[in-house]
Amino acid sequence: MKLLFDHNLSPRLINLLADLYPNSNHLYLIGLDQESDQIVWEFAKKQNYIIVTKDSDFNELLILKGFPPKVIWIRLGNCSTKTIESLLRNNYQAILCFAQDENNGIIALF
Repeated sequence: MKLLFDHNLSPRLINLLADLYPNSNHLYLIGLDQESDQIVWEFAKKQNYIIVTKDSDFNELLILKGFPPKVIWIRLGNCSTKTIESLLRNNYQAILCFAQDENNGIIALF
């Protein structure tokens, strides 16, 4: 299970979560942080990533296009990278089930 972190999340999450989510990446590190959501969507689809974001934009794309890729929508306001790390760690089993669920394209975490 590979996560692709959106530009609104810290690139540090890759290393912080490498034990649970190996081979994850960040838009900034692959040069896609200034690209449109559509380009990011297609990249994630081709590379089998699950997009992790705090924006509703990918939820809207999911409604229009269906999945893959799947989306983890973090619904917290301003918070630290440590808080995001904890959220993704504490919800690992739910995310794992979500990744394997053929009928669900989005999970919202609070």
